Amino acid sequence: MATVTYDQASRIYAGTERPAVNKLDLEIGDGEFLVLVGPSGCGKSTSLRMLAGLEDVDEGRILIDDRDVTHLPPKARDIAMVFQNYALYPHMTVYENMAFALKLRRTSKSEIDRRVKEAAALLQLEEYLNRKPKALSGGQRQRVAMGRAIVREPQVFLMDEPLSNLDAKLRVQTRTQIASLQAKLGVTTVYVTHDQVEAMTMGHRVAVLLDGVLQQVDTPRNLYDVPANVFVAGFMGSPAMNIKTVPLTEQGAVFADLVVELSREQVEAAKANGGGDKVTVGFRPEDCDLVGASEGGMPMSVELVEDLGSDANVYGYATLDGSSERFVVRTDRRHMPRMNDTVFVRPRPGQHHAFHAANGQRL
Repeated sequence: MATVTYDQASRIYAGTERPAVNKLDLEIGDGEFLVLVGPSGCGKSTSLRMLAGLEDVDEGRILIDDRDVTHLPPKARDIAMVFQNYALYPHMTVYENMAFALKLRRTSKSEIDRRVKEAAALLQLEEYLNRKPKALSGGQRQRVAMGRAIVREPQVFLMDEPLSNLDAKLRVQTRTQIASLQAKLGVTTVYVTHDQVEAMTMGHRVAVLLDGVLQQVDTPRNLYDVPANVFVAGFMGSPAMNIKTVPLTEQGAVFADLVVELSREQVEAAKANGGGDKVTVGFRPEDCDLVGASEGGMPMSVELVEDLGSDANVYGYATLDGSSERFVVRTDRRHMPRMNDTVFVRPRPGQHHAFHAANGQRL
């Protein structure tokens, strides 16, 4: 087991205007499960491949357990990687696939047998050891790829979107298995995904990237409750947070006839540094209520209602500053409106998030 440190690490591809990964500073603790998340092209897979030694580090350093591995080849880094496409040898059995890296190291047959059978038991693969990959389901193949990494007993596991080829039900099941397995093994793990639900449910901490720049790293709960900026606020959570830039008064943010109260400090911070008379305010779908017309809510015309069983998502449009803006509200399914109804939305006091209108930083 080991710690991992990105020290101002950058990857700059020739002919590009900006780095794919820009001065990444990140400390990953011994035994930690850290998830790198962000939209396509944000630099998360490049960051992982830099740690693996599959991409060059053009500036800065990468350390594993205080050992500088920046310019070491992959085989000298004591890491094991699980890929999106499994990367199994089709002509080998499950046993042979899992044992292959150990054979290359000239590990003794008895030690290979012990490690492979222990990993197979851990992953519930004992009955498949003599099968070829083509005889396995997608989930079973992914477990074989995991087993091949486990038998190497590396200091660090690296996983690059390992669940993206699985169907929705199997993805949920397998992510539970991976999180449970990592907790049992206690091996430092860096996991890349574009799926924020995976990130929220699997990681001890989550690092959010955008355009090669680290936006925030924190526990899933803190990312959700205290996002550092507008991007993190909108990216984490499903359905996404309602985020709008609206007029600012001394009392707070103005949504049509509704005023979302802000503290004096937030109002002053919103005006500073070019914020002017605008402020960006967000509230999550579950942090607002549908109220009566006389109760001070914002009128919204209902476009779509998603009945989720226990509750419902209500999508609609409200008029703000002369333009039609989309909102979503989560409500008790027993009080679901119908399409084309007009409902009145009121954020719960103290549950909103305020950001600077110009730079997007949390107020």
